[in-house]
Amino acid sequence: MLDNFSYCNPTALYFGKDALSYLSEELAKQGTHVALVYGGGSIKRNGIYDKVMDILKAAGKEVTEISGVMSNPTSDKLAEGIEIARKGHVDFILAVGGGSCCDYAKALSVSIHYDGDPWDKYFLKMEEPDCEIVPVGCVLTMVGTGSEMNGGSVITNHAQKLKIGHVFGTEVMPRFSIMNPEFTMTVPHYQMISGIYDMFNHICEQYFSGTDDNTSDYLAEGLMRSVIHASLIAAENPKDYEARSNLMWDATWALNTLIGKGKTQDWMVHMLGQAVGALTNAAHGMTLAAVSLPYYHHILPYGLPKFKRFALTVWNVNPEGKTDEEIAKEGLAAMENWMKKLGLVMNITDLGATKDMIPDLVKGTLILEGGYKKLTPSEIEEIFKESF
Repeated sequence: MLDNFSYCNPTALYFGKDALSYLSEELAKQGTHVALVYGGGSIKRNGIYDKVMDILKAAGKEVTEISGVMSNPTSDKLAEGIEIARKGHVDFILAVGGGSCCDYAKALSVSIHYDGDPWDKYFLKMEEPDCEIVPVGCVLTMVGTGSEMNGGSVITNHAQKLKIGHVFGTEVMPRFSIMNPEFTMTVPHYQMISGIYDMFNHICEQYFSGTDDNTSDYLAEGLMRSVIHASLIAAENPKDYEARSNLMWDATWALNTLIGKGKTQDWMVHMLGQAVGALTNAAHGMTLAAVSLPYYHHILPYGLPKFKRFALTVWNVNPEGKTDEEIAKEGLAAMENWMKKLGLVMNITDLGATKDMIPDLVKGTLILEGGYKKLTPSEIEEIFKESF
């Protein structure tokens, strides 16, 4: 049965080729001192920066730029942004980029008016904000994280060798997100497929938990089939608008918190992957791809009925003459074949991890209880060894 839950998502979405035309309307509802948050400068090369700046200027906004947000935003970068935002008297944050920029903007939103150390408060102690929160809006240029419609923010602290996510409440969710699939076509192939696996694994993390007949699982299966279908088309032809628009919408629904309602959730692949990312600075989706199969093979015996259902429903495995375990393993084999077709990284060695990192990898992995098996540190160590 469905567990008790409440659901609210206040983010307004504008989707399609004309989505940016709604930015003026949303800016009119916000403050006058805008922090424009973006990454390494690709939005300047592809023209998106100029389009956004023209709209900001027409709206009469004072713009403070916070550029150089990296694919794994750091606590040091957050401290830098806080200082810039305070000097600019920022009262609204507009993130233009992928999920990392959106994540960073949300971390910034709860930190500008906080007097203490935001890393300690939000990411180590997992406390909620008790200060003024600066509202956030997003113009999305890469898909995968779902950060455009949730309260999640992931920050890396290199000094502590930790990468930690905090899911804030509705008050931190973006007020709006602009989603033009054409903007995502400017992203390099490597980042595109990394985002594809990120969105797919978001669905898996919510799917591989619980044993009841849950509506959320039916939604998850449909989303997974959509991602698989569209991803193969996009990998072959990145300019295919239909495939790219479906992937953009899949990514939003994968992590706007809806399909996880009424059930437990796993998220151990993310904990393992984030430990790898903290030490290697590798692309997030690739870290997930590199640890997923060793983890799923490890927990398969504890969640066999769901892994069998996954094989039958998502991968169309023929069950004739096979045991439940054989069916389940064939499903994971089909998933592996799909991952290889996309060109995903399949081991952490190729991401820069070395075996002398194993103690830090184990130490940096937060152990959660929502999946089919609560891992022990020795099991985590074994999974990392298998991931090499």
